[in-house]
Amino acid sequence: MSYILALDQGTSSSRALLFDSETAVVGVDQKEFAQHYPQPGWVEHDPEEIWKTQLEVANQVLREHNVEAGRVKALGITNQRETTVMWERSTGKPVFNALVWQDRRTSTICNSWKSRWGEEITAKTGLVVDAYFSASKIAWLLDNVEGLRAKAEAGEIAFGTIDTWLIWNLTEGKKHVTDSSNASRTMLFNIDTMTWDEELLGKFQIPASILPEVVDSSGIVGETTLFGGSIPIAGIAGDQQSALFGQRCFEAGLSKNTYGTGCFMLLNTGTQRQKSENQLLSTVAWTIDGETHYALEGSVFIGGAAVGWLRDGLEIIRSSSEVETLANSVPDNGGVYFVPAFNGLGTPHWDQDARGLIIGLTRGSNRGHIARATLEAIAFQVADLMEAMKKDSGLALKELRVDGGAAANNLLLQIQSDLLQADVVRPKNTETTALGAALLAGLAVGFYPSLESLSQAAEPDRVFTPEKTPQEISEHTAEWNRAVERCKGWARS
Repeated sequence: MSYILALDQGTSSSRALLFDSETAVVGVDQKEFAQHYPQPGWVEHDPEEIWKTQLEVANQVLREHNVEAGRVKALGITNQRETTVMWERSTGKPVFNALVWQDRRTSTICNSWKSRWGEEITAKTGLVVDAYFSASKIAWLLDNVEGLRAKAEAGEIAFGTIDTWLIWNLTEGKKHVTDSSNASRTMLFNIDTMTWDEELLGKFQIPASILPEVVDSSGIVGETTLFGGSIPIAGIAGDQQSALFGQRCFEAGLSKNTYGTGCFMLLNTGTQRQKSENQLLSTVAWTIDGETHYALEGSVFIGGAAVGWLRDGLEIIRSSSEVETLANSVPDNGGVYFVPAFNGLGTPHWDQDARGLIIGLTRGSNRGHIARATLEAIAFQVADLMEAMKKDSGLALKELRVDGGAAANNLLLQIQSDLLQADVVRPKNTETTALGAALLAGLAVGFYPSLESLSQAAEPDRVFTPEKTPQEISEHTAEWNRAVERCKGWARS
């Protein structure tokens, strides 16, 4: 038996999975790592801990299944996007902790950029100016780590998103690369010319010398010998683009939503970039054999993390899996609405100063109402994304393919189907993010023969269909919108 090894480096854990020639998961190993919050709104990871945990789980999954390196035909990487790492080229040592995609310390920088160049940045990169993306994080590091700017301008410093950092370590410093999907999340990459944009680099005062080479998402970019033999590194994609690929959304008009720490909906728009009039992002989906597919994307900053807050912050549940039972203990939300804008609001609002809000509480409100309002909040935010996508694309939604940890929650997906008034399809294999990286790597080395051979949608585990009427949903949505409006701009006041 031969396999593809997929490294799935996420926001809270590092994972490694083995896939066989039938795209089935043969083995998986996972390890969490520390989250650092130096100040309110600041979120950091230790890059060396990310690398250490990723290497450990990769070795462990190979050991557990007695798989030698020679039986691994390729390695694919998928990663938390936008998270920013900078390190010394000579030593490979990080100069600072990684600034995580959730980090908001650069909001002021972004407000300044937006007022001066907002339209130009969006036109070139497809992104809305926001602290979410890598560019302002790079600028902050250059200006706040002593001596870093001088070293960067001297060519001594490398920047990378997490895929780049892993590949640098996997190849022991021989390869400094990223793929087009990750490059498109930096706010430095022109998605029309498919090159780093020199004008934006000049405006942001970021030296081009720190940037990695941009390569295809599927194709051999190097090899690693850290697992007892040579394994080609052949697939790279940011986690959400990888999930789109893993859901077999290869054609224009197909969409998926991932319920992770945040929620991310992508709609494949084909080989033509689709510009948004509704605050969606235009982004690169993937590049294969030099041909780029684009996507519209909507981003929810706090999705499953809201359930984590019920567990760790409020301590009203002991594990995330308990939220469904607690939410089912009440027939409805009892008039309680929760907007989990802990890090601001993403699509379609893009309000960096919004903050979390629970409203509608009475003496009759209890833990069950808050739990139900939390699941509804996740589903409402996703419904807002889909509404924006309908307006931009002109396409009617027939179904939404879903994955991610919270996709195991039946109540959440039923609420989602009701709000969308469309089918929600959960595949039997919900490891679609890692699968996307495996498929991209496998295609590059012929392990999977062609896109056509993979194009059949994954077998569904369950299809959720609407149970509520459009009128019921309309009234419910109106109340949600009232709550959202009340949380906006809070940090400014």
